[in-house]
Amino acid sequence: MPPVALVTGGNRGIGLGISRRLVADGFAVGILATREEPADVLAELRAAAGDPALVRYVRGSVADLDDHRRYVDDAVDAWGRLDVLVNNAGVAPTVRADLLDATTESFDRVLGINLRGPYFLTQEFARRVVELRGPLDALPEPPAGPVATIVNVSSVSATTVSTDRGEYCVSKAGVAMATQLWAARLGPEGIVVHEVRPGVIATDMTAGVTEKYDALLADGLAPVNRWGRPADVAAAVSLLASGRTPYSTGEVFHVDGGLHIPVL
Repeated sequence: MPPVALVTGGNRGIGLGISRRLVADGFAVGILATREEPADVLAELRAAAGDPALVRYVRGSVADLDDHRRYVDDAVDAWGRLDVLVNNAGVAPTVRADLLDATTESFDRVLGINLRGPYFLTQEFARRVVELRGPLDALPEPPAGPVATIVNVSSVSATTVSTDRGEYCVSKAGVAMATQLWAARLGPEGIVVHEVRPGVIATDMTAGVTEKYDALLADGLAPVNRWGRPADVAAAVSLLASGRTPYSTGEVFHVDGGLHIPVL
């Protein structure tokens, strides 16, 4: 059985880029998303996998803890193992509003999907990995690499302020701390946890502010001065999911063209 990766929001944008890359890397991929099953996307991924049984789709929300269990159960029932979780699904505020005008409804929605959801999906995934693996001290020899890998897709907004979408910034800053917390807790279980922190990536989420970022990029926003692509983020996830960094955990992998570098 090939290794198994779960990718939330893996049907579009950055998530679809990650799904495509992990399928190409030889993973069986399970997707969780809120939309109706996208026949065209799944047909593409299944053709790339070479076996329709290696790509599964669960309709549900990362904000719903019951959906977490259904999602993990679906993968375990189909494939009998868990190797990688990519917490990618996320939303921006429906309306960009100044901090003085922001609503509790928007705050709760964004935090529920972007932070609370991945936090508890990580809990569900880690518990199931430990259950499937059994006690470490009962293994005939210590694992050569990570038992499993968790990758949280965050944002440059974890540390960069946007006062017209404060709830989004707070959610991504929370993801950064959650990554550290889970890395510290799960390291002894053989599970490593990382954060991939994208910058300005061309997706549906950024389509409405294309003009703004075109102007910023024209003014030299980042050393690698172009829009990022979902494939750029997927390449970082691929590296971390490969197990080729077995003595690292809690790391932040910037995919932002150097936007995070302070420059005088």
